[in-house]
Amino acid sequence: MQKMQELMLAARARRFATLLELCEITGKDGAAFDLESGVIAAVQLLDQIRLSRGSVYVIGNGGSAAIASHVVNDLVNVAKVRAATLHDSSLLTCMANDYGYENAFARVLAQMIKSGDGLIAISSSGKSMNIRNAAAKAMDGGGKVITLSGFAPDNPLRLMGDINFWLDSKDYGLVEVGHQFVLHNISDRFGATSGS
Repeated sequence: MQKMQELMLAARARRFATLLELCEITGKDGAAFDLESGVIAAVQLLDQIRLSRGSVYVIGNGGSAAIASHVVNDLVNVAKVRAATLHDSSLLTCMANDYGYENAFARVLAQMIKSGDGLIAISSSGKSMNIRNAAAKAMDGGGKVITLSGFAPDNPLRLMGDINFWLDSKDYGLVEVGHQFVLHNISDRFGATSGS
């Protein structure tokens, strides 16, 4: 039994490595980046935000919200970027109650986002309306948007960002861990290049 479990874990690890290697990254115009160029583009976008003394907001639902919290730790501590999540329970439930959950993050961003800021929008499916509405609000406010999604290749979030990371899997566990891995790598690289 133990040997079978080890083999299953090894197979899953190989699937995860392949998933990351085949990560598709596109720009706002749909142009494709190779993996290294896409990560570099994300680091450069964060550097622009840092240099303009902007803020980065990071959002997600459920497991993606937990990833958002971890990413904020890395952005503030390692990359030295002003960053925050938008899922404070009192504020989020106020906005959801008054304007609907699909508009909760967008309503908060309407008061906070300014030109030179950024949004990292995380959604495994890329279909979450509250995440998509927030991405649209950030763009309308002059912000830059990085999206991370998975599941269907034509998910709507994948078309909304300045830089879009997409993982070709319908497995929540692999997609969520993949998003965390990509974002951790971006933060670490940014921290290393910014002299932190």
